[in-house]
Amino acid sequence: MIHILSILLFLLHPFYVSVTDIKHNQKSKTLEISSKIFSDDLEKAIFNDSKVKLDIAQPSDKAQASNLVALYLKKHLSISVNDRVIALKSVGYEVIDDAVWCYLETEKVNSVKKIDIKNDILLALHPQQINIMNLKIGINEAHFKLDLQQITYTYTAP
Repeated sequence: MIHILSILLFLLHPFYVSVTDIKHNQKSKTLEISSKIFSDDLEKAIFNDSKVKLDIAQPSDKAQASNLVALYLKKHLSISVNDRVIALKSVGYEVIDDAVWCYLETEKVNSVKKIDIKNDILLALHPQQINIMNLKIGINEAHFKLDLQQITYTYTAP
């Protein structure tokens, strides 16, 4: 009986996680970024930041929705390459099931010797939020999590 109760409590307890992939495209010499964030959490976070109520899946104004999503991401995700802050450009987003896939790219980045990432997506909304990061630079990969205790990560190429 206790085992069943533990399972039920686990299932009822919400979890807060996002996944962000960052890949250096050597052909276009840009960083390609995709973030998977639960739709309801992103809508609440955007409302808290902008006071605009948004239905991401069926927005009344798609351009405004895209702009609000981009503004939120640019405020809560920042990247420096080789000690230089890199501008993020929104490519758009799509809703798949209960999550939003947000796509960003950067200006030209010829080589990546060092990358500094700050990700505090949804942390103001959910202090227990975990932001999983996957980084691919050439043949090298790094996987790490960022949370309220650690919102930044520095990767140095071998």
